[in-house]
Formats: sequence, structure tokens, C-alpha cells
Amino acid sequence: MTTNKQVLLASRPQGEATTANFRIVDTAVPALADGQVLVRHHYLSLDPYMRGRMNEGKSYAQPQPLDEVMIGGTAGEVVESRSASFKPGDRVVGMGGWQQYAVVNASQSGALRKVDDSQVPLSAYLGAVGMPGVTGWYGLMKICEPKEGETVVVSAASGAVGSVVGQLAKTRGCRAVGLAGGPEKCNYVVDELGFDACVDYKRYPDLKSLGTALKDACPNGIDGYFENVGGLILDAVMLRMNAFGRMAFCGMISGYNGEPIPMTYPQIILQSRLKLQGFIVSEHMDVWPQALKELGTLVASGKLKYRETIAQGIESAPEAFLGLLKGKNFGKQLVKMI
Repeated sequence: MTTNKQVLLASRPQGEATTANFRIVDTAVPALADGQVLVRHHYLSLDPYMRGRMNEGKSYAQPQPLDEVMIGGTAGEVVESRSASFKPGDRVVGMGGWQQYAVVNASQSGALRKVDDSQVPLSAYLGAVGMPGVTGWYGLMKICEPKEGETVVVSAASGAVGSVVGQLAKTRGCRAVGLAGGPEKCNYVVDELGFDACVDYKRYPDLKSLGTALKDACPNGIDGYFENVGGLILDAVMLRMNAFGRMAFCGMISGYNGEPIPMTYPQIILQSRLKLQGFIVSEHMDVWPQALKELGTLVASGKLKYRETIAQGIESAPEAFLGLLKGKNFGKQLVKMI
């Protein structure tokens, strides 16, 4: 009988999450029923949204239940099948969670998607050609609505989502400006990803200095902003927004531990007639095929670049996740399980 190592949510964080909030257990993989497939996970995706799910408060999704496998995107292969739709060896992507194996009902719509890893690496289906990539695509294309010659800014620019936003903005003829923490990340954003500029927010601890740095990077103001962080960075960007600017709110990592995130100059929303819109990419499944087609083509042709930080083994997931929340990762954070 196959043993499955799983990571459960043991308790809800009080403030900052710690490894004590997780518990690792070994369970037996059950026999398959008709219509089910057994997937062995090669990669687990770690993403900031998981921190919000650990809380019990009201949000856009149900809280992660206690004493159950942590939710999470996975990529792997079918090792056993009792479904006509899948056969052993199929490469698949799903929401298998923080565990080595998952039993999936193949008839459930969207539960499992076959992917081709001959042109696009399997791990990329959890990053640039997966949920993070589609998130960047949707926020940019449907909310920021980039037009040639405009300036698009994205925070957390070296991450899995932000890196896609800037590169897509460049394909639309925009000036792409990133915000990232540290010279190594900023150099990567400009030299490897092709952004026009990147502001190292760690060098500018107050609104005045950060605002000045943004002014230098965005001499013509900001037309579209993709928000991943909140707090001081959001305040600085607001001061540089052009009239009728568009802001896509994807994440607010500065407030994931429950702290309020004040906005210093909300009157700018009115004065500059800004559009601010939050979004959850899973609520827009209708655009996923279009987004994935473009993203997959760009990655396969080498025109869309990405970077991965890979932790080894399911046991490393809690520490890797906590590191992600502190910005210790570089690019997409994954756990490799095979």
C-alpha cells in the first residue's frame, strides 16, 4: 500500500504564521473507485493567497479547514486510473494540495487538466503558464487595459505574477516599471525580464524618498498599476497616477497578518478619477483558455521568461511558505516532490 505524506493546517495563526501552525502526517492511499485517478505530484505551488485562507475571518473564499490537507495547486502525473479520460503517464495540473498523492474524481469539471510538457516545462504550469500567469494577464489586460506608449507599474515585480505583468506590458508597447526588494531582484527585472526600470523599495523607507524614486522611473506618470503589496508602496504609486489611471488589486501582502492597511491620500482617487478594482482570477474562468494560449506560446518561444525557487520534499513546504511571505523567494516558489 502506498504511503502519502500530507501537510495539514493544525491551528490558525495569531498574527504571523509559524511552522507550529502545520502538522505533517503519513496516511495510506485508498483504493480507487470507478471514475477516479491517482496523481503523484511532482510539484506543489506555494502562493501568498494561502495565508489568507489560514484565517477564519470573512474573505472571498472559505477558510482552510483545520486538520485537513492545505489547499494548493499541483502538477504531476497519473499513476493509476479508473477513468476513460486519463491514463497512466498523463501529465496533469490540479488543486491536489500539500501532499505527495491525490485521489481525484476525473468527472468533476476542472478538477484535473492535461498538459503537454514537451514544449513547456511541467513546473511552468504552476507559474507563468498557470494560475499566477493568468492572474497577471487578467489584471493587466482586463483592468489596467494597457495602451501603447503608456506606463505600467507592478509591485513584487520579480515574483511569479509581477514578472508576467511587466513582460506582457512590454509586448503591448508600454513602459514597464517594477518595484522589488533588493538590487539582485531589481537587476533581474531590468536585465533579464526587460523592464524599463525597477525601484528597490528597500532603499526608500519613507513616502517622500520612495515617491521621488518613482517619479524618476516614471517621468510621464503612471497609467496602469498592478498591486500585490499595499501600504507605503501603494501610497507612493497613488501620488504618481495620471488622470483616469487604472489600478488592478491582486494582493495585499503587507496586511496578510491581519493588520489594517491605511491609505494616506484617498482623495487622489477622486481628483484623478482613478479606477480601482480588486479581482480573483478563479472567478474569470472564461478568459483562461485565451490567457493560457498566449502565455504558453510566449514561454515555448522563449519570449516570456520566469524564475523559480524550489524547495525539496513535502516536509519543506511550511518553511518555504513562510519564507515566501517574507520575500525570501526569487520568482515562483515551488516544492519539488519527486
